[in-house]
Amino acid sequence: MVSTVLGLGGGYLITKLIIYVFQGVNRILANKFFTVGQAVSAMAMAFLHGAQDGQKFMGVFMLTLYYNNLADKTGSGFTIPIWVMVLCSVTMGIGTSVGGMRIIKSVGMDMVKLERYQGFSADLSAAITLLISSLFGIPVSTTHTKTTAIMGTGAAKRLSSVDWSIVGDMVLAWVLTFPGCGIIAYFMSKLFITIF
Repeated sequence: MVSTVLGLGGGYLITKLIIYVFQGVNRILANKFFTVGQAVSAMAMAFLHGAQDGQKFMGVFMLTLYYNNLADKTGSGFTIPIWVMVLCSVTMGIGTSVGGMRIIKSVGMDMVKLERYQGFSADLSAAITLLISSLFGIPVSTTHTKTTAIMGTGAAKRLSSVDWSIVGDMVLAWVLTFPGCGIIAYFMSKLFITIF
């Protein structure tokens, strides 16, 4: 919930601020600025994606190692081996590469037709939200944060810029994810308990 509110609100406010600040700037010059700015904000998003989702991935991995007595339990906490960090990073990178284009198309082209300044605004808003959440130890969804930041960016131009039917489908998928995963986990656990 935190990520969706901050992403949506941040995307909206940052876009409004950018529209106000850059209203008298030559469009070609502004596009050059936002091309570079978007590369920088995309790097921030990639780093903070790892800071948020990478930690969750490593946490689940370490629970498995701990449960199987493979984790280093010395001291007061876990020591996460470098190989676990590398494995998680590579897996996240491959996952983003494989599924990224489809997500970019549905969110950045179908849901909202983004211009350069809007892409920069969405990246910046999502990165700030993820940074604040990471600093305060609040686990949030990078996908929800970025998607709602894009919604806020589109809504800042005008509400009709956002295809709300796609938003409705996404929200429905988000809501059904939790009970769906719980039901699948329950039956998979029952299956493995029966087998083993």
